[in-house]
Amino acid sequence: MALAIFDLDNTLLAGDSDYLWGVFLVEKGIVDGDEYRRENDRFYTEYKAGRLDIIEFQRFSLKPLRDNRPEQLLDWRQEFLDSKISPIISQQARQLVENHKIAGDQLLIITATNSFITTPIAQKFGIDNIIATEPEVLDGHYTGEVAGEPSFRDGKVNRLYSWLKEQQQDLRGSFFYSDSHNDLPLLESVENPVAVDPDDTLTKIATERNWPILQLHG
Repeated sequence: MALAIFDLDNTLLAGDSDYLWGVFLVEKGIVDGDEYRRENDRFYTEYKAGRLDIIEFQRFSLKPLRDNRPEQLLDWRQEFLDSKISPIISQQARQLVENHKIAGDQLLIITATNSFITTPIAQKFGIDNIIATEPEVLDGHYTGEVAGEPSFRDGKVNRLYSWLKEQQQDLRGSFFYSDSHNDLPLLESVENPVAVDPDDTLTKIATERNWPILQLHG
């Protein structure tokens, strides 16, 4: 059984769930609109440029979880999934996942976005296994901090190898699909790296290395 690993944002999704969650919070008036919008845009620009401080960003992203009741957060999340996420799941992305299911592969999503946002998105694709950045929870409430290592850049590789050890699995025959040069450490770790609607940097690398380039959202 080969492992098929998928990045989530701008790979399986035709957009970035972390960024869109921020947009949703602003639209709902849950956060200070002007300031939150500026910071959300800044972090997204830094991510695309490969300059993101993941801990600084996660503290920004997790603050609304800390500041609101868990029951209210679940209601907002469902509205977010319906309004922002369902429209950016393409048939081509669903078919890619289905092809690997038909092939008998084991499926895994690995994402830097926190698990509060991404776990139900993985379920929409019928994927049970997910490695995401984990928000810290104490006494049933989010603290606004990250638990363990964020699933970002080399952290994705580290978290994946820990998961593989737990699952008694390896990377023989493995695939990894990603849009971002930030995922280069993991793309270099699998047998079959695939660039999906890649950014300019990853397009150049994939072309030089003869990696397949897949268009799901073009």
